[in-house]
Amino acid sequence: MKRYYFLLVIAVLSSCKGVKGSKDIQDYTVRGDTITVSAKSPLTSKIKTSQAMFHDYNPLFTASGEVEAIPTKYAQVASPFSGRIVKSFVRLGQKVRAGSPIFEISSTAFFESVKEYCQAQEQMRAAYVTLRREKDLVRNKVGAKKEEEDAALDYGVKKKELENAKAALSVYHMSPRQMSLGRPLVVRSPITGEIVKSTIVTGQYLKDDADPVATVANLDEVWMVAHVKEKDINLIRNLSTVGISLISMPDKEIRGKIYHIGQMMDEDTHSVEVIIECNNKARLMKPGMYGYVKLSDKAVKKIMIPSSAVLQEENSQYVFVKVGNNKYVKREVTTTAAPNNQAVVLSGLNPNDEIITEGAFYLNNIL
Repeated sequence: MKRYYFLLVIAVLSSCKGVKGSKDIQDYTVRGDTITVSAKSPLTSKIKTSQAMFHDYNPLFTASGEVEAIPTKYAQVASPFSGRIVKSFVRLGQKVRAGSPIFEISSTAFFESVKEYCQAQEQMRAAYVTLRREKDLVRNKVGAKKEEEDAALDYGVKKKELENAKAALSVYHMSPRQMSLGRPLVVRSPITGEIVKSTIVTGQYLKDDADPVATVANLDEVWMVAHVKEKDINLIRNLSTVGISLISMPDKEIRGKIYHIGQMMDEDTHSVEVIIECNNKARLMKPGMYGYVKLSDKAVKKIMIPSSAVLQEENSQYVFVKVGNNKYVKREVTTTAAPNNQAVVLSGLNPNDEIITEGAFYLNNIL
């Protein structure tokens, strides 16, 4: 008796399964990669289609980069002589002009340089007086021409020595009026900018090979130095726009213009250095920051479809193309991602092909 009831239950379950299978067959039919959906199937209300059309597409690629100060607008200030700092004229963030005093240093080596200049100046004056006397003697016919020539030669040598001594001190922005024995050396800024770093300590003793104690930079404009991969080099030549996204501000785009494209390939990274000049008056970009450069080529005509239309298998992509009334065929395509949830079709579709843009995954579950 128990065996009879058990067989009866199995028969009922099999009957229910058969009813469900017959319903599935009524909803759709499958032949190879082609699916025909019944007009009465609920799937028809879940599937939306549209035609594949040409659109303007700007190929976009990115390259990593780092913010750098422009070399001609960046200077590290060090003492040219060993000595002791006796005075500081600046503080962090202070604006300075080229020639503005940074710090004052008392240096024995500098004193010797000034002493040599003063001595050279006195020797030239003495040589000049001697030359004038010899010329007067020759003019009055009581002197020898050879002594006049020797005096002229000596004056020329002494004058050259003074010029050399003066040139050596002028490197440190010292004018002849500022040169006096025992006066400390005032180290001045070589450029106009802002004090962005300072380790100046009054009383500190510096050796002649000490590290710079102040850094002056003009950061109104900076460089973004990007490294463009070898495969993208050809696209650089026709760039129309350049946008920069910093890691610290990923949602803010900073505009820039290409200043220079390197002519040498980095053998280790197979990339080319591209320098992009950026306006930085808002001080958003700081040297040392990392980010990405968005490089966009000129617009071209490409077939673009919603990314929701593209389905992914292990090693391929495909879409469903409408080939008749409620009839769809699975077709392999090659695409690349584009902004605004779009995909650029590289192969597999023709203009005006009608494809499923919404609900494609329902048919995906059937095949």
